[in-house]
Parts: sequence; structure tokens; C-alpha cells
Amino acid sequence: MSLPVVPAPASIEPSAGSFPLVPATAIDGDPDAAVALRRVIEARTGLMLDAGPEAARRVILGVEARADRGAPESYRLVVDAETVTVTGADAAGLFYGVQTLGQLIARDGDGWMIPAVTAQDAPRFAYRGVMLDVARHFHPVPTVKGYIDRAASLKFNVLHLHLSDDQGWRIELHSRPRLTEVASATAVGADPGGFYTKADYREIVEYAASRHMIVVPELDMPGHTHAVGLAYPELAEEPVLSDSIRQVAHEYGGGLPTAGTAYEGMAVGFSSLKIHDEATYDFVADVFGELAGMTPGPYLHLGGDEALGTAPEDFALFVARATAIISDLGKIPIAWHEAGAADGIADSTVGQYWGYVAPTDGADDRARAFVAHGGQVILSPADAIYLDMKYPLDPSTPAGRQLGLTWANGPTSVERAYAWEPSDVVAGIDEDDVLGVEAPLWTETIRTPDDIDTMAFPRIAAAAEAAWSPATGTSDLRTWESFRARVASLGPLWTRLGIGFHRSDEIPWVTE
Repeated sequence: MSLPVVPAPASIEPSAGSFPLVPATAIDGDPDAAVALRRVIEARTGLMLDAGPEAARRVILGVEARADRGAPESYRLVVDAETVTVTGADAAGLFYGVQTLGQLIARDGDGWMIPAVTAQDAPRFAYRGVMLDVARHFHPVPTVKGYIDRAASLKFNVLHLHLSDDQGWRIELHSRPRLTEVASATAVGADPGGFYTKADYREIVEYAASRHMIVVPELDMPGHTHAVGLAYPELAEEPVLSDSIRQVAHEYGGGLPTAGTAYEGMAVGFSSLKIHDEATYDFVADVFGELAGMTPGPYLHLGGDEALGTAPEDFALFVARATAIISDLGKIPIAWHEAGAADGIADSTVGQYWGYVAPTDGADDRARAFVAHGGQVILSPADAIYLDMKYPLDPSTPAGRQLGLTWANGPTSVERAYAWEPSDVVAGIDEDDVLGVEAPLWTETIRTPDDIDTMAFPRIAAAAEAAWSPATGTSDLRTWESFRARVASLGPLWTRLGIGFHRSDEIPWVTE
């Protein structure tokens, strides 16, 4: 049987025997890692480990003290019959070693054990992200914290929050108070909106940090800005209504966007800020300046996608000025790949590619432009790891649970989410040019924590493996057959953790 570790480690070798996990087991060493391990042991087994210094069996957790401790976020795990040792190159590496250890816990008759193994592991990419759209439907702090826990258990280290869109503005900023006073109350489908206070946002940032994740906040512009126009109408152009927008409104409802009226539909590409008005750049400086002071991580995301209501030359001007403003704040700008069309984009701006695994319509050219300007690329191929795409219909899907959309080449199976290789997506972008991988979850149809679990799991595990594990073909573990077996064995752990995962019929789920 495959050892149930996801994402696949760089190396893991089983040996004879196992470590019995009983209440009289001591956990020594790093106190934060010990708390994380006790949390997963209790969730998985119900055991409360309470042994003292005389315990015969011990779990030892620590950070390597040597100068040559290894790559950042790496760890070494050794399990034998008497001792478990997890050693991280740093605190993050130790945390990830604990996650691997938690996945290895298995039934042993009426008890529990950890199989004897030696693992040496390190991430492939430095940036391993999940994105949660809280603009189309607002998700409160407890839901966000729950998603952080789920993502961190799969060794993701970035939470990208999509904080603004046509349907609502979701972050309190004192420099522009009308954004939340006027433009935060609605969502897709006339559902209630909401926003994060500054204290809420600080709580999310601090909680993420406790799980070794940074927060990347996104304020999407110059398109996706209808909500900005509700609060500050002098900054917004009139909506541009194309035939495609009329078709989306007809198919999904929500009406056509009208200046000064909250938008509750799902169409995109109709809104724009006023590109040639200096008040627009005062606004950009205000909102990103305040957000920079609230965000300890190195990145601020300015969106830049689907600006169909903005002329190409105006879009290029806006991107150049907005990325310069963010760079001057001491932050690294991130923009969706369309921004690569702007010649004046600030050097070192990171591009987020959301095109298909096989690029179309010049999306690869725009991605390569970021590298040409000295930046890197985050890969988020929509037809592989957009977690809001529908699953293929199968007998395990209850009636009424067909959430999601299909625009990214139709429904996305778990196998399709897995069967892509980051180095093969954009020709001319080398491994060193890829900052990492991110799995977005857009929320046009996602209203509840259960909806998030259903759409994310198990496909989020495929994205985790693309981000962390060795390249496809370099390890016996990096195959679809290995992955589906390892994910199948995680079913009991996910159930114990309260994750309402989609029981896809592609996976031979293990039950206890």
C-alpha cells in the first residue's frame, strides 16, 4: 500500500516495524510544533498524549541547529519502534514534517501506529498558494481560518484573498471609508455581503502566520471595479455593455450593470476606473498604501484581469502607474497575466497565469513578458486547478450539489487537476522563472464552508503536489495511480478533521 502522504515527499523509504501510538507517548522539543502535532493526533485518533519524562516511547521535534541545515521549509522524519524524530531546517519545515507525520498515523487493530519510515523532504517551489474569493460571496473570519488550516495541512504557504470585485468591497480602509460604508453590503444573487474590519484582517494575517502562511491581498483594478463606483462615482466610467455581458445576464440572472446601483450578477469585463484622471491614482495610492501597512508579507495583488471596459493603451498606462505605486511602497506587485501586455510594467512584477494548460489567445506571450521585465510567474491554469470548476457528474454527487461553473474547458476531473506539469505550461519560462503554483477558488456559486470543502477537496491535493513535490517523471510517487491511492488513504483523516470532501468516484476511498 502507498504511504498516505500528500503532497509526495522528495524521498520516503519504509522499513520494518512501526511506532505504537499510545497515551503513554511523550512529545519533546519545540512547543509550537508539539501543539500542532497534538492537534492532529487528537483529531485523527482521539488520543490525548500525556506521558512524562520517563516514557519509553518519544516523539522528538526540533529545528536543525547546524549552519548547513538544508533548504528553507525542508525537514527530515525518522520513525522506528521506539522513537519518532522530526527535524526542520526552520520552523516552517518542522511544521510541515508534523503534517506528514499526522498523515502517516494508521489503525493497528484496536489501536494506532506510525509505520517505520525515513523521509527527507523539501518544496519544489517557494510560493504555494490557495486563493479564496470573498468578493462574489463574502466568507467570515472563521471560514477563512478553517480554509487556512486545511491548506496548511497540505503544505501551502500562501493565502491569496480576492478582496474586491464588481459585487462588493470587503476590507475596511480608513483612508476611503465609503468603500465599506456603501459598497460592501451585496453579493452575487442578492445574497448578503460583508467586510473585514482592520481587526478582522489582522486576525486572519496572524492566524495564517501561526500556520506558516502569508496573506496576499488583492484589490482588483482597473476592471472589476463597479463597487468602487458606488462609493466614489467620480472615479468610475460608465459600464460597457457587450453582447457577452448581456448573454451572461440572461443565463445567470442578476440584471445588467447600471452605474450607481449595486451589481449582483456574474458578468465580467464591463467596469473601469477613469484612467486619465489623477484622482484615480490618488485612490490607488491611498488604498494600497494603507493595505501595505496592514500586510507584513512581501506581495500586493492589483488584479488587472478582464479589463474589457478599458482601452488597451489606457490599460497599459494604468498598469505601469499602479505597479510603480506598489513598488514604491516596498512591496512586490502581482498582477494577472493580462498585465504582461503593458510595456511600462514595474520591474520585478509577478505575473499570475490563469490561462489553460495549453495556452490560447497569446496568454503565454503575456506571461513571458513578466520574466522579460525581471519578474517571475505564478501558475494557476484554469482548466486544471481552478477549484470552482464543476466536477464531472458521478453517482456520488447528491442532487443539488452540482456547484461551480464550466467555462474552463468544461468540468474538471481529479485526474485532470493532477495530470499537468508546471514546467510544460508556458514555453520559454524556465524552472527558475516560476515563483510557484496557486489554486484559486472563485465563489460565484460558493456560499458556505461546506461548499468550499466540496469544491476544494480532493482537487486541492493535486495542486499541492504540483507546488511542493518533485517534477512529474522524477519520482515513482509522481504518477496518477500513486496519487489516487495516497489520497484515498487520507479519507479517514479528512473525515476526522471535519472536511466535507467530494467523494469522487475516481478515487478508491479507504474507510475505517
